[in-house]
Amino acid sequence: MTRSKKAAKRAFSAPVIDPYLPGNGNFGYRVSRYELDLEYKVAINRLAGSATITAVTLAALRTFTLDLSDALSVSKVSVNGRRPAQFRCSGGKLSIALSAPLPAGAAMTIVVRYSGVPRPIRSLWGEVGFEELSNGALVAGQPNGAASWFPCDDHPSSKASYRIQISTDSPYLALANGELVSRKVRAGHTVWTYEQPEPTSTYLITLQIGMYEMHRMTKSPVPMHGAVPPRLRRDFDHDFGRQPQMMKLFVKLFGPYPLSNGYTVVVTDDDLEIPLEAQGISIFGANHCDGHRSAERLIAHELAHQWFGNSVTARRWRDIWLHEGFACYAEWLWSENSGGPSAADWARRYHQGLRDLPQDLVLADPGPRDMFDDRVYKRGALTLHVLRKRIGDKNFFALLKDWTTRHRHSTAFTDDFTGLAAGYTSESLQPLWQAWLYSKALPPL
Repeated sequence: MTRSKKAAKRAFSAPVIDPYLPGNGNFGYRVSRYELDLEYKVAINRLAGSATITAVTLAALRTFTLDLSDALSVSKVSVNGRRPAQFRCSGGKLSIALSAPLPAGAAMTIVVRYSGVPRPIRSLWGEVGFEELSNGALVAGQPNGAASWFPCDDHPSSKASYRIQISTDSPYLALANGELVSRKVRAGHTVWTYEQPEPTSTYLITLQIGMYEMHRMTKSPVPMHGAVPPRLRRDFDHDFGRQPQMMKLFVKLFGPYPLSNGYTVVVTDDDLEIPLEAQGISIFGANHCDGHRSAERLIAHELAHQWFGNSVTARRWRDIWLHEGFACYAEWLWSENSGGPSAADWARRYHQGLRDLPQDLVLADPGPRDMFDDRVYKRGALTLHVLRKRIGDKNFFALLKDWTTRHRHSTAFTDDFTGLAAGYTSESLQPLWQAWLYSKALPPL
């Protein structure tokens, strides 16, 4: 057997956490906390520092891995204060061999010192992760970009709390997830420290660095802020001005806002192809802030992700309709409640559009190449609209609140949702699920 065939056989037989991203995620431990202490130099795009990872072993452990981009070099590793027998970086993994095995249930504190020139990770869906801007940087982590800037167990089923400390040049504002607990100026640099206590998937952790000004939005039931380039402030006030009303509506329909430290919108000075969601943060490009509210449906979509996707997260990527179908339907609900077309109007429009597209996608398992296909978004929203009509508004919105409460800061499968929905009607919903979730053909509306 040739070397390449042996490698292929090993890769084929290796256990996989999620077939949609077979190289992501790691076995043998569960992370509870990440503490990042980093420095970023904007002018030369250089990142350096350390990650302290608190975990517990799930089995007797002699070797384990973390996800980490090959663009970053590791200089030192310790586990529970001791140097490991060996560590090496290869193929997007930091592999660590312990000098002595740890038993199942053992506490594990891993410290990794690393540095490098971060760059996005190439994927089926383009480049994701740490990205330079014309004057700053951003992180767009979905679905597998977290490893582009820190060592981690990069899979949505692995949630943890975070402390993120980032030092950068003082003219820049540095924003990360959670509450800003400290800001210290030191010789031309500012050290920003953020605390994110709620359990969060790695892909939802972000870092935003730019020439931004922070300002608070008023008349919202939840603290809301904007991080905006000064040149875009006037357009931002107009385009994002209805966010407080959106927040009020979504709290009413979906239940309490799931985070303790509020919600922040970042508008970069660069154009972005699509907006990006992160825990407690949404990121838009300058092109989404044009003074004409042309991106308002996207603003509603990203806000809704704080409930659907960020707090309640799909345990497997095949169930991504639980993120995108729900956020898309939230767009229609905002329209319906703010003087625009009703959800029924949008349902008819997009159902007609889907009829003209290939019907070769199963919503509950679209395949990795199609998991961000617009058909997942629209068919997912249509599924919810059909369910709403079947069980009635009272039961439907009670179901959504039940869903966000039961799985708050946790993960779930499609079966969890369909099982929960069964309690809100006396008739069987199986024909509905079979037609909309598990069949390729588009059912009649």
